Amino acid sequence: MQGVRFKVITGNDPDIFQERLNRFVESLPENTVLVEVRFAVSEGPSPLFAALVHYKEVEEWRE
Repeated sequence: MQGVRFKVITGNDPDIFQERLNRFVESLPENTVLVEVRFAVSEGPSPLFAALVHYKEVEEWRE
């Protein structure tokens, strides 16, 4: 499939993780559609927050 992309974003601190996720989404071109975002947390002495971002590049809308 053309245009289908995935990005894994991680962080040990929830605020840093959120900032990384926001920064990535804001950096996507306008012709990109977020298909799905899945989250996971690995608990332990140092929790790991993770997101798998599934996005797709689409053609620009023309009227």
